[in-house]
Amino acid sequence: MPNTIKTTPAASKKTTLLASAAPNAIELLKADHDKVKAMFEQYEGLSGRAVASKKKLVREICLELTKHTLAEEEIFYSAVRKALGDEDMVDEATVEHACAKDLIEQLLSMEPGDDLYDAKVKVLSEQIEHHVEEEEKEMFPKAKKAKLDMAELGEAIQARKDEIGLPLPH
Repeated sequence: MPNTIKTTPAASKKTTLLASAAPNAIELLKADHDKVKAMFEQYEGLSGRAVASKKKLVREICLELTKHTLAEEEIFYSAVRKALGDEDMVDEATVEHACAKDLIEQLLSMEPGDDLYDAKVKVLSEQIEHHVEEEEKEMFPKAKKAKLDMAELGEAIQARKDEIGLPLPH
């Protein structure tokens, strides 16, 4: 989204610096990946009795993943599909997101002491790890080669994530 505001040279330089500080789409998506990976690692370090901490952390993981997957599907995957015409790669990534969303929904309706809670968090973590590896090794390099406007996509992805602020069930 180009900046169409007319400004003084000093203000224009400041605006340019601010705009260049915004991450491009791939940097933004990778930062999301790193953040969620760190949260999963933090979860693994919690003791079985840390019920309140587990619940809070899982809710944070679920919110981050939900915002990420929605924005990624709506904006990034759509752009990649148009630019590359690689239906299989984008379709597979979309199905992986659907599996994650299913586990997210299950986890949000559970309590940390429930049967299979920890197992579902572990499986979600493993699914996300696999998905991230494929995106970062296959999709992202292809998207870079397609000469997509990563700055514009990054702005759109961030704006969409900011809109999502979902209220999650308790």
